[in-house]
Amino acid sequence: MIPATQIRQLSSQDRERAEPVEIWKARKFIHEHADEELSLTEVGKAVNISANHLSEKFKEVTGINFVDYVARTRFEKARDLLRDPNLRISEIAFAVGFQSLSQFNRVFKKISGKSPTEYRAARTRTQMTVNA
Repeated sequence: MIPATQIRQLSSQDRERAEPVEIWKARKFIHEHADEELSLTEVGKAVNISANHLSEKFKEVTGINFVDYVARTRFEKARDLLRDPNLRISEIAFAVGFQSLSQFNRVFKKISGKSPTEYRAARTRTQMTVNA
């Protein structure tokens, strides 16, 4: 049996490693509102901390800055939508929250190494090979 003093030590260590609630709330807000225009100020207000504090804490906890995190969240949603061949790439870009098609293409290529068109074509080829 573990002594109570040791249990308290374990739980305080776990608390230090746990994600701070304001960062958890910020990430949740970003995921729920990724298709909208997002700013540090807006997310900070939603979770009741200043934009500067959010920026510093977000990078410290997640290892990625706010702008890159939002871009990656939008990229992941876009990647899922690219599975639907009936959706135009421009529709996907705006549906996931990018403000322009060129911004979407640039971010997508930076993260995946492929343009959205190349990514979709590669997925289609892979699916044809699997289904053959």
